[in-house]
Amino acid sequence: MTTTRSDRPVNGHSHPGANRPDPSRTAARRPAAPIDDGGKKPPAAARIVALAREQYTFVMSTDARPYAVALDGPNLALPLRNKGGLRQRLARQFADAHPGEVASQSALADAMTVLEGIAEDTDPVPVHLRVGREPAGGIVVDLGTADGRAVVVTATGWNIVDRSPVLFRRSGAMAAMPAPVLDGDGLAKLHALLNMDGSAFHQLVAWLVAAWIPDIPHPALVCKGEQGTGKSKAAQMFINLIDPSPAAKRSSPRDEKAWSRQAFSSWALCLDNVSTIPPWLSDTLCKAVTGDGVVDRALYTDDDVVVLTFRRVLALTTIDAGALAGDLAERVLMLDLQLIDSHSRRSEEELDATFAAVRPAVLGALFDVLACVLAVLPTVRLDSMPRMADFARVLAAVDQAQDWHTLDDYLATSANVATDALEGDAFAMAIAALVDKVSTWQGTAGQLLEALPAPTVRPKNWPVDPTRASGRVKRLAPLLRSIGITVDDTQRSRDRTRHKLLTLARAAPEEEPASAPEQPSLWPEMAPPGHGRTPPEQP
Repeated sequence: MTTTRSDRPVNGHSHPGANRPDPSRTAARRPAAPIDDGGKKPPAAARIVALAREQYTFVMSTDARPYAVALDGPNLALPLRNKGGLRQRLARQFADAHPGEVASQSALADAMTVLEGIAEDTDPVPVHLRVGREPAGGIVVDLGTADGRAVVVTATGWNIVDRSPVLFRRSGAMAAMPAPVLDGDGLAKLHALLNMDGSAFHQLVAWLVAAWIPDIPHPALVCKGEQGTGKSKAAQMFINLIDPSPAAKRSSPRDEKAWSRQAFSSWALCLDNVSTIPPWLSDTLCKAVTGDGVVDRALYTDDDVVVLTFRRVLALTTIDAGALAGDLAERVLMLDLQLIDSHSRRSEEELDATFAAVRPAVLGALFDVLACVLAVLPTVRLDSMPRMADFARVLAAVDQAQDWHTLDDYLATSANVATDALEGDAFAMAIAALVDKVSTWQGTAGQLLEALPAPTVRPKNWPVDPTRASGRVKRLAPLLRSIGITVDDTQRSRDRTRHKLLTLARAAPEEEPASAPEQPSLWPEMAPPGHGRTPPEQP
């Protein structure tokens, strides 16, 4: 069966809205009135504005950035001033329209100011990066090509459209994505490139599919393994499937400003060879997983600000999971890569050529799975909601569609990651040893510091005072809970000081729930994974 929708036109004109302002409400669509000045040419800035309004409409994004959108062309948002934006195009068009005359920098700056004012007259519209939701609920993936084509995935399949139904912006960190094709062996071809077992590969497929669902948090994919397991190359391939980039692998950012610039320009990115993660970066990555917000000074102003909100898809490569802090350890999907023996190792050139050859088929297979997930996701209900609950629901939907067990494997792996993160934290291990000895301990944060034997060589993250100790215990509470230790800080001492008390206790083991009856498969006679198919008809 084909996965393309026969009822969706692909000529690019079936979506009159396309996240554009109503023509009747946008001054940008009204051509400038002619100026009667006795035959004298209008100022260059006025002619540039008139030229722009004939060809573009102007919008303001929800993060207060002005963009231009071609009236006849791809549904792409062009920045007004940045490199590769509208300013450069208008400068060239002005020179073509007026031979022997070149627009001055001041004329271009004046014109951009006018066009920004026109954009501010419109209601803010969402401007997406690589992926977006169309009003009907389908997922749109920008192919990144000059003609503006996109892939639209719905619960009934996927197809390529000539013009995106949602407004996208581009950045210099993006590269074009090949058009997906129908191929029954797409997933098998991807697995053949990777040195991981079936369980890890199934979790990877689910993560890749979830990465195109823009409105849920995505756990950071951590490729773990010793040297020689091909972690960096594998992570590069994963990112180039979701959001191709000429710089898919990047070094850890120096500070939050550098991170914001990287995150603003890419939907998915990989931090390569992470050995240590400072607290500020751990917090920043956690916020990028769940949805980050950065307040910065607006361009060309002294007193105005813009708020950048973004949620990103992250991958990291590391040797030691102990580098993950407690909060971040709960927001990762850990995949172990197996050592590649000398007989199976391939050169980078060979891997790149093979990946380029199979990528269209892999994309088609992944979009197949995504369509199936969209079909069943509204009906998925979990008995208990773990951390990263939205992602867990996607895993459950993948399991129903593919007859896999990714959710169980993910939960088991997450417990192991929490244990590894605890083992890499001397303060957490000291708390665990204390609770193992006394079963239940209660006291102030200062008394806790006195009760825990400080190591001979004190780690940097060992708290030096009661205030920092209390904060560390609160941050470690989720990881401690994963090994059966509860943390309660709601009580206070009964003396006049009313100090906050910490209660650390070994939780009682939970009774094993009765096994639920096995759910029937949605497709009893299902083709092998990766063979193109559409989900069942929706009522």
